[in-house]
Amino acid sequence: MARIIFSTFWLVFIAELGDKTQLETMLLSAKHHSPLPVFIGACLALICSSVLGVFAGTYITKYIPPNFIQSAAGVLFIIMGVLILFNKM
Repeated sequence: MARIIFSTFWLVFIAELGDKTQLETMLLSAKHHSPLPVFIGACLALICSSVLGVFAGTYITKYIPPNFIQSAAGVLFIIMGVLILFNKM
């Protein structure tokens, strides 16, 4: 179990570095000159989104194979990237 916790921590930590969420929290902290409330809000948001992901993943994989979910997520990320690139989102 410790190995799963450790690998999950590092995967999420690395994935979140430099993404839009981190940049947004930096901007909010600078704008409001209040790092603690921004930190608390960002932590709560990450906890909530993680809870949704864990429960959705647990439920969905009972009906849909994980490799299909991974492929669909990859396709959706590519589509979102193209839409963002052409300012359609």
